[in-house]
Amino acid sequence: MLFADQVGVRSDHITGRTWGEKGRTPVVRRTGNRFSVNAMSAISTKGRMHFMVFTETFDATVMCRFLDRLAGHIQRKVHLVLDGHSAHRSRKVRDWLATHPDRVELHFLPGYAPELNPDELVNADLKRSLPHHSRARDQGRLAAETRRFFHRRQRQPHIIRSYFGGPHVRYTLE
Repeated sequence: MLFADQVGVRSDHITGRTWGEKGRTPVVRRTGNRFSVNAMSAISTKGRMHFMVFTETFDATVMCRFLDRLAGHIQRKVHLVLDGHSAHRSRKVRDWLATHPDRVELHFLPGYAPELNPDELVNADLKRSLPHHSRARDQGRLAAETRRFFHRRQRQPHIIRSYFGGPHVRYTLE
């Protein structure tokens, strides 16, 4: 069973703190350009992670592409738990699932309950980590930094398993 979610990362996202001399407001140099990338990830309680970084808007076409990738990487039937995003429930995704009934089955979390999805913790980790490592000056660099984060986490299964330790997501381990 995998838990999945999508996330958007913007160039003007600000996190963390800085310092400055008393009485002088610190200035953080950034480009005035705004750009973003999106990602879709899926994690398992065993510490495995699958992801896809993309620049277009998340919709049913992107979701089907992600399902194709998952089905290609995993040899058994995938049970994918996700939120009720309209792209997840779209006709195009339902048609894709109908043509691949032995490859992927979707399970939906209740209403608006992001705290029940451990993959939301991946998103929070990504947004916390990215701005501290670099200040991307264009969309290509932001996409590369996002991929680098996911590749790093893939090599750290103990961190992926830790996403399942929160009080709201421990149900996944039972």
